[in-house]
Amino acid sequence: MQVFPGDPEVTITVAAEIVADGFQVAEVHAGTHTGTHLDAPLHTIEGGASVDQIDLSRLVGVARIVRLSQVEPGHVFVWSDVEAQLSDLDSVAMVLFQTGWSAHFGTEMYLRHPAFDAEIAVRLLDRGISVIGVDTLNPDLTDLSGADVDLPFHRALLGANGVIVENLTNLASVDFADPWVSVLPLPYQGMDGSPVRAVAMERNSPIEA
Repeated sequence: MQVFPGDPEVTITVAAEIVADGFQVAEVHAGTHTGTHLDAPLHTIEGGASVDQIDLSRLVGVARIVRLSQVEPGHVFVWSDVEAQLSDLDSVAMVLFQTGWSAHFGTEMYLRHPAFDAEIAVRLLDRGISVIGVDTLNPDLTDLSGADVDLPFHRALLGANGVIVENLTNLASVDFADPWVSVLPLPYQGMDGSPVRAVAMERNSPIEA
């Protein structure tokens, strides 16, 4: 599975088999930011809340999906690109950005994803939205040069006790209004993030996101 450059690689091996042992158990080795996952404030903010300290009620509710098109590698979306789709957020629990970049997952192109200006995080916080998800590796640009990491979107959102969900996929299949979305993490004590099972629901019809 593709991971952020330098993060722990994912390995899954069989530790016990039914034929030999009477039961099956697998061993999973992965980082806290593997696959579709949640960034807790502790990820980039010293002394920030860990994943087990996040109120789960913030992570289940109505989502606004912002549909973005004509995406080029490295493009940075600004507030004026998304503003028109972000009115009337009173009943919205989270905002998810669909760029279509998840189609590149597992390839080098996925690392050259578009990004989001930190002003978007600030303006959404002003509107009461503190959970933001993207269908890319990172809401900030991923610098592959080896230079110091600069994460202005992370600083703005996580610094205000917000939460980021990364590597979402299949958002185009959520083609109904006001989806009820769940992005619940594992309660890793003192940890900076966790994989999540992201699911969008319309009545009794879940769609994995």
